[in-house]
Formats: sequence, C-alpha cells, structure tokens
Amino acid sequence: MISVTEKAVTAVKKIIQEQNNPELKLRMGVKGGGCSGLSYTLNLDTKADAKDKAFEFDGLTVVVDPKSLLFLNGTTLDYVDDVMGGGFKFENPSAKTTCGCGSSFAA
Repeated sequence: MISVTEKAVTAVKKIIQEQNNPELKLRMGVKGGGCSGLSYTLNLDTKADAKDKAFEFDGLTVVVDPKSLLFLNGTTLDYVDDVMGGGFKFENPSAKTTCGCGSSFAA
C-alpha cells in the first residue's frame, strides 16, 4: 500500500493537464543507484503492465511494479512547495538510511 497526499495529487494532475494527455498515469518506482544504494523514480506513463499494482487517489492513477512495491510499501508521496528544496518528497518508513537530498535510500 502506498499513499499520495492531496498536495502531490494536485501537483501531478497539473503536470498531466499541461501534457494534454488524460491517459497519463503516475508511475512510482525504485532503481539501483544514488548515494544510499536505491533511488526513487517518478514518471508519467500511458500504460500499466498486468503485474503492476494500481492505486487511485482522487482521479489520479498511480502504478507501481511488483519489485518496487517491495521497497515502497507504506511510503507516502508528498509535494512540498518550498523555496529551499520544494518538489516531490518520499516518506518511506522502510528506509533505514536516506541521503541528504531525499532522493535515495537504503532498505
């Protein structure tokens, strides 16, 4: 299970609206790399694979592949509008360590 805050939903919907493609979904994932070993990924995608887990948040579809879901389970995606480092932020209770920028972690 993942969560997406209202602010993050609004921010993603705005990006999708700017792309002028209502078929877009938010794809959350994890890949190897970053200063802590694993990095978060966010992309817009028009399709979901059969094995993907789909979540719905106020009309926004978020898809996560099974491998990434192992690392993202319990994670909340938030959006912070801040002059000193605004943007999407991951709050992952499974992360044992994170880097200073918050874009990578170790499980």
